[in-house]
Amino acid sequence: MTRGTICFTSFSLSYLPRARILARSLRRAHPEWRLVALLVDAAADLPEFDEVVTADQLGIPRFRAWLFKHDLIEACTAVKGEMLRRLLAEGWQRVIYLDPDIAVFAGLHEIETALGDSSIVFTPHQVSPSTDTQAIADNEMTAFRYGIYNLGFLAVRNDETSRAFADWWAAMLHCACYDDIGNGFFTDQKYCDIVPALFDGVRIWRDPGCNVASWNLSSRTLAFDAEGALRVNGATLKFYHFTKIGGVGDVMTRRYAAENLEVLEVWAWYKRQLEPASDKWLYGMFADGTPILRSTRLLYRKRPDLAAAFNDPFAVGPDTLHAWLSNRGHLGEAMREGTHPMASP
Repeated sequence: MTRGTICFTSFSLSYLPRARILARSLRRAHPEWRLVALLVDAAADLPEFDEVVTADQLGIPRFRAWLFKHDLIEACTAVKGEMLRRLLAEGWQRVIYLDPDIAVFAGLHEIETALGDSSIVFTPHQVSPSTDTQAIADNEMTAFRYGIYNLGFLAVRNDETSRAFADWWAAMLHCACYDDIGNGFFTDQKYCDIVPALFDGVRIWRDPGCNVASWNLSSRTLAFDAEGALRVNGATLKFYHFTKIGGVGDVMTRRYAAENLEVLEVWAWYKRQLEPASDKWLYGMFADGTPILRSTRLLYRKRPDLAAAFNDPFAVGPDTLHAWLSNRGHLGEAMREGTHPMASP
């Protein structure tokens, strides 16, 4: 049986309201695509998706020990490579990844067509150079640190090249998928800067209507056409990335869309769709509910002896990492700080 296009997204239950908007919008544009949720959290019934895969089902060795080294954002991105490998192995002709905070406004048929002669499709953060000092600092300089391509989107054709890429990317993410700019890492994204040098068949998709976001609003203008459809620099708006809504995303949107009311209308529309989110993350706390500090994750990450000694670092009781930390006063520190188990969006 020939399998066509499958799309997946990776998230925790704290991002479920965003993922539901993605699912609804993608269904309208592509009812023929299969849609899969990769849930980095407790299992849940998600009727908006055709299938739900929990991260612990991916077969990652010593999964709980490995995942403990990651905060929420790191964890949700670290599993993307392994999921890509799984879907390619299942025989899907085209695999597309979309971040849960994306909304689809029009069909992505052109990207499907591009996969007819390309193995991998990326969208860069910017497709035209900035012209003023503030925009250069916000855009080009930021891309040097965080990556040229935004991995909120990825599309691959099932061929030898994309399978080799998926194997390589999954292996790199298993080794280090961390927000560690000082050491040259930014989760799953920075690795892909070198993909065009390592693999053939990479298409850089420069359509201004794809992956519109706060980081490229300095050079993209939204406007309604005569038929009421949204266009971006003359191109159809395909999908908008509502990154860091309620935080720095709002700041950047106000900075670069002050004169573009259509952007502000789209931003306000998205906020109205959002429902209240869960404030818990299965992997954000020990088994007794004690929140896990980022400093604890870093300690476990940097101490191979701890990683070797405690196979399930989330466990509590005698001879556990929890007991080891408690004996040294680390857990008292966590409770005093009142660290929330959910990372900030």
